[in-house]
Amino acid sequence: MNLNKAMIIGNLTRDPEVRTTPSGQPVANFTVATNIVWTDASGQKQEKAEFHNVVAWRKLAEIVGQYLKKGGKVYIEGRLQTRSWDDQNNIKRYRTEIIADNMIMLDRPGSAPATETATDEQPAPSTDYSQPEPTKEINVEDIPF
Repeated sequence: MNLNKAMIIGNLTRDPEVRTTPSGQPVANFTVATNIVWTDASGQKQEKAEFHNVVAWRKLAEIVGQYLKKGGKVYIEGRLQTRSWDDQNNIKRYRTEIIADNMIMLDRPGSAPATETATDEQPAPSTDYSQPEPTKEINVEDIPF
């Protein structure tokens, strides 16, 4: 039995880049930052960010390109894939990516992007909601386009 599953919650470090392959398939590339905070042995608070390369294909790529923006909080579920290539100096390069199967936007509609990642932008003032709206999962089959 094998299992290749990745689940992350973090913030986009840049707007997604959506392209189309020569065969007409949409593909979106973006990076999600996740943070870990801990207290070291001397009692000092430590923080470290990890940056995850994410690739979405077909309808999910179109949705990502339309709705996700730099700083937005997102849940990504998918599988890990490592690809390799030879660069211009004939040196073998590797890149590990999460191939997204599912995406949930975690920001409330109308709210400012989250500021928990290493971004230089200041958030815009957000609308105050007395009742938080539940997070809705986007199912690719439910999208009308």
